[in-house]
Amino acid sequence: MTQDDIMDTDENIGRSRMLPPLPERMRPQTLEGYAGQKHLVGPGGVLRHMIETGNLTSFILWGPPGVGKTTLARIMARNLGREFFTLSAVSAGVKEVREVIDKARGGSVFFSGAAPVLFIDEIHRFNKSQQDALLGAVEDGTVVLIGATTENPSFEVNSPLLSRCQVFVLRSLGPDDLQEVLDRTLREDVLLKDMDIRVTETGALFRYSGGDARKLLNILEMCVSSFSGNAPKVIDNNTVTSCLQENTAIYDKNGEMHYDIISAFIKSVRGSDPNAALYWLGRMLAGGEDPLFIARRLCILAAEDVGLANPNALLLANSCFQIVHSIGMPEARIPLSETTIYLASSAKSNAAYLAIDKAMELASRTQTSPVPLHLRNAPTKLMEDLGYSDGYKYAHDYPGHWADLEFMPQDLSGTTLYEPADNKSESALKARLAALWPKYYGPGH
Repeated sequence: MTQDDIMDTDENIGRSRMLPPLPERMRPQTLEGYAGQKHLVGPGGVLRHMIETGNLTSFILWGPPGVGKTTLARIMARNLGREFFTLSAVSAGVKEVREVIDKARGGSVFFSGAAPVLFIDEIHRFNKSQQDALLGAVEDGTVVLIGATTENPSFEVNSPLLSRCQVFVLRSLGPDDLQEVLDRTLREDVLLKDMDIRVTETGALFRYSGGDARKLLNILEMCVSSFSGNAPKVIDNNTVTSCLQENTAIYDKNGEMHYDIISAFIKSVRGSDPNAALYWLGRMLAGGEDPLFIARRLCILAAEDVGLANPNALLLANSCFQIVHSIGMPEARIPLSETTIYLASSAKSNAAYLAIDKAMELASRTQTSPVPLHLRNAPTKLMEDLGYSDGYKYAHDYPGHWADLEFMPQDLSGTTLYEPADNKSESALKARLAALWPKYYGPGH
């Protein structure tokens, strides 16, 4: 390496340290520079139409990380000349929400007549009281709310707030979109445009990006920084793979590691190992995983893997989800730990899980099987004359609140879908069922 190379390299390193990260430098300022989401921002797209007409209404952007939710919100506000306030649901509470609303009420809205934009990132992390604090301001037009979420808003956003917002779904960026981002970056970035960078292969670059523009640019910046001197920086699949192996993050809550660790967590609980389950729980929490994501998985585990072996497990898991939603981190780690230990230590049964899958598969093949007449409702005289409800036995009129009656369609009589597992709780269930239905659950069944 020559002295000039060393000087040039030192100068580039110095400049890069003074500049924001590459994804921030390349954040588009206009729709023309925005990649992807043509169904929303392309010709005839609903968000482009809002800009063209100036009729901006509250909405929520739902999509995976790195597809441009924050960028799109900023572009919308800038193009319409709206004041832009931003909050992160991770760090903001009711106090911060009210402060922003007060600023909006006392700000430019009274001069321009246009309500400012309040952008809330990760709005799914707002609890009920935080979301309620927004309602009035959104309803009376003090602010136009733009929320961003990676989670289904119908599950995470309160109905009153959701009813005042449209929901637009953003999609992962495809290869053409990622290529557009890559080309624009190499052509326009203040630092990279002066370097001799040759991307000869994009397979690994796009694959590891996973449709995430931010991740694409982070990987590109990492690869570029791995070269020294002014020689051409040739980036191919091997370059990308080598750089990532040397710079693997401890926990990427949006990447492959996320799925590996949640898989290890689930399998540890299913395998009745509370110590391993706690370890993987700790890994997720230390890495910044959304605690509500973990709480949802615990609910699924309680139903799928513990099931009727311990019906209290589902009640505890649901309570855990509600508590985590209400209190947030760091206190949420405690009910998450308690529920994890309980589920991992509990007896296990997947009988309910297997039963519903068998039922749905059978139902898909027998859609035309008629409901027996004695089980049909007879709200009219004509239906009663046709035999609807005739022969039905009201269970509470019989000893033990049980009557011997066929409840399956005639062609499915004798079908057994639920097979009790071998555990204390379901053994008791099986004994009761055997007494009621010996032909299904009696000896030899």
